[in-house]
Amino acid sequence: MNKDDVKKALAVLKANAKKRKFSQKIDLIVNFKELDLKKPEQQVDLFVQLPKPRAKKSKICAFVGPELAEQAKNAMDTVVLHDQFIQYAQNPKLIKKLASAHDFFVAQANIMPDVAKTFGRILGPRNKMPNPKAGCVVPPNANLAPVADKLRSTVRVLARTQLSFKTIVGDEQTSEDDIADNILAIYSALAHHLPLEDNNIKTVLLKYTMSAPVAIGKEEKP
Repeated sequence: MNKDDVKKALAVLKANAKKRKFSQKIDLIVNFKELDLKKPEQQVDLFVQLPKPRAKKSKICAFVGPELAEQAKNAMDTVVLHDQFIQYAQNPKLIKKLASAHDFFVAQANIMPDVAKTFGRILGPRNKMPNPKAGCVVPPNANLAPVADKLRSTVRVLARTQLSFKTIVGDEQTSEDDIADNILAIYSALAHHLPLEDNNIKTVLLKYTMSAPVAIGKEEKP
């Protein structure tokens, strides 16, 4: 798959889509084949930093102690201080609201056991616990601004129970070049991760928020 393939698919998508009264998001959908997701080594779980801005910036919540409180308030979308954990422990609905509103959770390393105890039961099944692979577990002397900047342009590519995943790569106002660069970054990361590289990719599709999908390149790889 190359940039021209993506642009051709975008042209078809644009030509066939009905005009809406709002700027529609553009979703990338990847369907996999010949993966046994019962085997942990064949599951897909990657964090990919996109090279270009997309319509939806990832929202971040930070769990921090007093050491990082001021930084977190300046860098993150939401801050939950260590001494506020008891409020959430007593009201799981508050944790569910946090989980729904945020894409990533950052935690100060020395309070991570309390994060797991208080929030793990709800964040864990949603695959939203602070993840060291994404740089989401930080020391008490961390610089949070670059952590937040990186995460806001990061997408998680996750396929543990279904042979597909979907993410937003732009919207109708995003340039074709930027959308293509984002898609190719995800595709390249997947090809390097999968056991049979791009031979494990069945189809790659694009769609607007309210449109039928359009295949990029061939309908299915042989």
